[in-house]
Amino acid sequence: SECDLLLAIGARFDDRVTGKVESFAPHAKIVHIDIDPAELGKNVKVDISIAGDVRTVVVDLLKNLVCNPDPAWEEKIKLWKKEYPLASDSGEGGMRPQTVIREIADLLADKPFRVTTEVGQNQMWTAQYFPFTRPRSFISSGGLGTMGYGFPAAIGVQAACPDEVVFDIAGDGSIQMNIQELATAVNYELPVNVAILDNNFLGMIRQWQELFYDRRYAHSELKNPDFVRVAEAYGAEGIRVEKAAEIRPALEQAIASSKPVFLDFIIEREENVMPMVPPGEAINKMLG
Repeated sequence: SECDLLLAIGARFDDRVTGKVESFAPHAKIVHIDIDPAELGKNVKVDISIAGDVRTVVVDLLKNLVCNPDPAWEEKIKLWKKEYPLASDSGEGGMRPQTVIREIADLLADKPFRVTTEVGQNQMWTAQYFPFTRPRSFISSGGLGTMGYGFPAAIGVQAACPDEVVFDIAGDGSIQMNIQELATAVNYELPVNVAILDNNFLGMIRQWQELFYDRRYAHSELKNPDFVRVAEAYGAEGIRVEKAAEIRPALEQAIASSKPVFLDFIIEREENVMPMVPPGEAINKMLG
């Protein structure tokens, strides 16, 4: 919202990125790079369009870039981070999904790992609360928004990286899209760990219904199977976690197992992802 130059590389400027288009990057010159010419300037008016392979274009760009630090801007960002830190409510209530994700990150800090996600709140909490520091260690479907992506992706990642710890951070709705792939993981002896953030809702849909539709929870509440028994029926391992004190021991048990593991984390039912931009608003008009 305050930048003077915006480089959009392989992006399609969907509504989740722009918010209200008329208010998007109002002070910026926009350079849009994409291999598909049909995407250039389709949703947002741009100043420079470059059709080409991103690798080739970016390599050429790097030859011409000059470092030009802006200390005042950097200090402003540091101040924002201090004044508005990402924090979860630590008050009364059930187990927090943010706590689960932080515990996974802490456990894996000194290990080679890859993390995949499904789509929805689980994906957003992972992006917010997991401190990724290594390229290609976060595998997610991004703007495609494909529920059910994370588990098959984790199986593929585990096959490609047999010596690394692999976690799929999932929602209880998304995991059921491709839950039958447990048979694949068991058959090929791939010890994938699936952390199910289980709130008995399609969480992102429920959040929208809470905030914008007066809590009219239409078709977003789930009647889930017993994920522990489902895992065991496939020949995998299942662990249910209902208290914060149980998180770490359960995670340690999971990564020590030679089998695929479903960890069923029973989280606070109405926990929201914040900040959030209301529909139709500019991206600097966020809630939370």
